Amino acid sequence: MNLNPLAVIKPRLFMNVRKAPELNTLASYLYPENICLDVAVSNKLELFDAIGRHMEREHALHREWVARSLSRREQVGSTGLGKGVAIPHARLNELERMQIAYMRLKSPIPFDAPDGNPVIDILVLLAPSQADEEHLRILADATQLFSDRRFRLRLHRCNHAQEVKHLFDSWSQPSAASFSDA
Repeated sequence: MNLNPLAVIKPRLFMNVRKAPELNTLASYLYPENICLDVAVSNKLELFDAIGRHMEREHALHREWVARSLSRREQVGSTGLGKGVAIPHARLNELERMQIAYMRLKSPIPFDAPDGNPVIDILVLLAPSQADEEHLRILADATQLFSDRRFRLRLHRCNHAQEVKHLFDSWSQPSAASFSDA
């Protein structure tokens, strides 16, 4: 005789119970202090310098190292995705943990994106030099997330860092989005 009181509950009762959404990896690294709205820059170099200044102020990273690393990576190939989105990223020897920042520009800037359009949404990923594949997973997640037109539209309606953070935290990503379709 089974004395476990849960043994009499039919497993089918739990089939419709929704699990709490898991925080996606990208959102777990994005903090409100790393969300900057209405950033005024006119080109990539000014953007990379603004990112460097932000990372120096918020995380005590050397401004020039950040800007130079992002610029070097950009010389290898554009990190502009299209649809007004760029994901500049670099590895930094000095970094102990991954840093992610979101910046919405005041005005779009040229970024050599595949569709030829300027960018306004910038997601910055700085990874430690010894980073494992997690930064690649985050890049893939970010590409998928920004491929969703509805996400981008909702993101542009956010007026405060906390609203942006909440959107990143709560957005469920479709399993197979194509950036060119959005």
